[in-house]
Parts: sequence; C-alpha cells; structure tokens
Amino acid sequence: MQKSNRAALGIIFLTILINMVGFGVVIPVLPFYAERFGATPWEIGWLFGIFSLVQFLAAPVFGQISDRFGRRPVLIISTLGTALGFTIMGAGHSLTMLFVGRIIDGISGGSIGTAQAYVADITAPENRSKAMGLIGAAFGLGFVFGPALGGATAAWLGESAPLYLAGALALANAALIFFVLPESLPKEKRGPKKEHLFPAILQHVRTGPYFTTVATYFILIAGFSIMTAVFALFVAHRYEFNTAQTGYVFAMLGVIGVVIQGGLIGRLVKKFGEARLATAGAAILTGSLFAMPFTANIPMLLLACAGIAAGNSLLSPTLSGIASRNVDAEWQGRALGILQSAGSLARWIGPVLGGWLLTFDLDKNIAAYAQTPFWAASGLLLLTFLLCLRLPQKS
Repeated sequence: MQKSNRAALGIIFLTILINMVGFGVVIPVLPFYAERFGATPWEIGWLFGIFSLVQFLAAPVFGQISDRFGRRPVLIISTLGTALGFTIMGAGHSLTMLFVGRIIDGISGGSIGTAQAYVADITAPENRSKAMGLIGAAFGLGFVFGPALGGATAAWLGESAPLYLAGALALANAALIFFVLPESLPKEKRGPKKEHLFPAILQHVRTGPYFTTVATYFILIAGFSIMTAVFALFVAHRYEFNTAQTGYVFAMLGVIGVVIQGGLIGRLVKKFGEARLATAGAAILTGSLFAMPFTANIPMLLLACAGIAAGNSLLSPTLSGIASRNVDAEWQGRALGILQSAGSLARWIGPVLGGWLLTFDLDKNIAAYAQTPFWAASGLLLLTFLLCLRLPQKS
C-alpha cells in the first residue's frame, strides 16, 4: 500500500474512532443527564434508540451523495454535524434539546458507510477485509475509551462536560479532514446524477452475495444488540457487578476486538478466506451467547465474553469486505451505506427486543435471569451462521 494511502487510512481510522468515542461517552452519562429534565425510563430508552433509527435513514443518503460528489465533502459535513449535535446536548436546557442534539448526531453518524467506501477506494480487493478490520479496531477502541472518558469527565467536571469534549474532538477531526485528507474518488469514477438508489443498485451489485451479506449483517447486529442491552442487568443480578466492573468487562471486549480486527484479521483472511472466517466467527458467537446463562462463576463469564468479542471481531469486518468486493467501484458509497443502514436499524430493533424478552425472566430465580434474551440472540446468530455458509469463498 502506498505511503499516502496509509496516511489516509490513519485519518479515516481517527474519524471513526472519534465518532465511536462520542457514541461511547454518552453511555454512562446520558441517562442521568436526561433525568435532570424529568425523562422517564421509556424516554431515556428512546433517547438512546433515536440515534440508530435516524442513522438507519441517513446512511444510504450519505452513501449516494458521496458517490456523486466525493467522499471528502460528506466526511467534513458529517463530522461538523457530530460536533454540533454534541454541543446542543451539552448546552441543553430541556429534554427536547437533548433529542434534537441526539438526532443531529445520529444523522451525522450515517457517514460510517462513506468512511468504509473511502477505504474501499484506496485498497485492493484482496486487502479490503484487513482494511475494514482497521475500522473495526476503531469501533473497539471507541467502546474502550468512550465510556471511561465519559464517566471520568462527568465525575470531575459535571455531566455536560463529556458532551462538550466529544463535540470539541469532532470539530478538531473536521479540521484534520479538511486540511489533510485527500479525495479518494476521482471525478471520472463518480456515479451519474440521475440514477436513483433503488432499483438501480441491482445493476451494480452481484445480487446474491451482496444481499446475503446485508441480511447476515443485519441479523448479526440485531443479536449482538440484544446482548448489549441486557448485559449490564445480567451481571448486576447474577454477579452483583457495579457500573465500574461492568465497564471493565466492556473494556476487555474492546481490547480483544482491537487485537483481532486491528492486527490479526489480515493474516487470517489470507490464510482462511473471508467466508470461512465469517462462518467461524458466527459459530463462536452463537456458542458463546448460548453459554452465557450457564456461566457459574466469573472466570466462566469472562470466557464467554471473550468468545463473544472474538466471534464478532472475526465476523463484522469480513462481512464488510465481502459486501465491498461484490459492488462496482462507483457504487461503493451507496452499497456500503445500505449495509450500515441495515446495521443501524438492527441496533434500534435489538435493544427493544431484548428489553421485551427480559420481561419473561423477571419472575424466575436468579439462575434463569436473562436467559430468554441471550438464547434468542444465540438463535439469531445461528441463522447468521447458516447464511455465512452461502457466502462465496471468492468474490
């Protein structure tokens, strides 16, 4: 890979890292911040979920715009939008302002597919899963540092401070993109202005592999989101973990994700291929989620958690790589935007489904607490495993 491309990948990595740090910052802070304005638990749930819902709507639009006008303008505007959203939340004097800021941030987060398209523009097909793994590593680091940064900054400077900090980081990132990041999509490769997203995309993708990958990604994220929605309650009831201890476990998941997606994924893809690696990741994730309610002590819990992190880290970047390799070059932004849109929809559906499934276990003994959502998540990942068997070994 050329030196200039490595530098551009570094900036894209930083862009997504800051995005995910901002996403993670609100996890320990937003519920208590919203309670200042009289938010009910249901409203707090929607405050979290609205981000992914609007991201679902925005991702294909950002992808289409980036295919038409280039990646760089979309990344600059969306990063500025992230800064604006966090600033509005930090300055919020009402629940309405929190929702407005969260919606703006969610719309801006729809540019993740554009960032993936940038990566696809500057990498050879055989190196694409490795490069997508770098994006996955940025996700992992964001989930390691975001909640820790949010909790610590709120304790020192107040609950609005982490929101201002996230906004400042996004503003600095926008400046970095503006002054340093080159455009990755030449004008001659940009899509025609009059083409509509649907049904024109059917002419620019290998339909079977691409839509199988999108379906697989959607089910993966839905199942994983069920787990994340109930995990803190599960460890609090089963092992009496406090928020700090729960945060340490999430940090461990993030570190495993960084090691696999940031360092190992490229070598593993070369040795085993994308489809086999995705299938193995789905199998590990399915088994780990199913085993979670059976854990009887903390070492067993951590082992199951490590399996969840490893399975997800093998599966997510390879699916993005497979999707990218089955799309025409000038449609990368739109196609990967659809992939991320599917993930965003799943991140909205998963927690809602997980919370509903948890109600079936509330009257059971502690040993059965949260078994229904974990086993439902495992069932979804089993379906993911079966779909992975249909993915092409070479694309």
